[in-house]
Amino acid sequence: MEYQKFIPEGWLDTKDELDKSLIQTAFSDGQILQGIVNNCDSDFNLHIDLGNNIKGIIPRNELEAINVDEFGFCNPSICKNKVNNFVQFKVKEINDINNNVILSRKSVQQEALNWLKTSLQSGMVVNGIVKNIRKFGAFVEIGGGIVGLLHIEDISVSRIKSPEERFSIGQKINVMIKSIDKENNKVVLSYKELLGDWEENIKEYNEKTVVEGTVKETDKYKNGIFIELKPNLVGLAEYKEGLEYGQRVNVYIKKIIKDRKKIKLLII
Repeated sequence: MEYQKFIPEGWLDTKDELDKSLIQTAFSDGQILQGIVNNCDSDFNLHIDLGNNIKGIIPRNELEAINVDEFGFCNPSICKNKVNNFVQFKVKEINDINNNVILSRKSVQQEALNWLKTSLQSGMVVNGIVKNIRKFGAFVEIGGGIVGLLHIEDISVSRIKSPEERFSIGQKINVMIKSIDKENNKVVLSYKELLGDWEENIKEYNEKTVVEGTVKETDKYKNGIFIELKPNLVGLAEYKEGLEYGQRVNVYIKKIIKDRKKIKLLII
């Protein structure tokens, strides 16, 4: 998306090794690069092998701009949790004598926070990477270390018991900005709007055909079972014993009632 200047860590498809000319250009132009952290030392500095015998160091005071103490230092656990993961950074200093490069992740975050406050708007669709999953939702990084919360009810129209039914950690997804608290740097995301509405999803289905679906919850009086045909498309089948949540079944489409957005199904 052209308005998304900052992309999530791990999204960039930069080459594995960076040469001196690329590092020098990135330093001169303030470009964002990324690499995989291979060590967090005893002083909580990050070490990144940039390739070609070039060593990158992100000092602890250049690691975070968001979660820092009064002295500008991040929690040591943040350093340890970055090992073997991608981080994005800018080149702060090049030392030709020992072939070391001082990097800053904080400067990327500072610009990303400015992007959040000045350019990011509700309704925008941006790139994201799933960073963590909880029962109530998923945490998705949308760029520069900014993480938004994707509540479970905003993942799909069809009810799910856990976000793990849809996502896995490290998965790249597009998300919509649902709301922004610019004062506290908090972002709420949504996913279900990107899956198409009822009218769009029903186009590929016809009455008197057999399709596959996923068993969801029964209604409270056991008069039927909700069957998910697609994440944003659910039909109701006649109740049948012995079926479990998440089970894949074949269903016969008895009736599509477009004006009521309902689908009547028969489990076969």
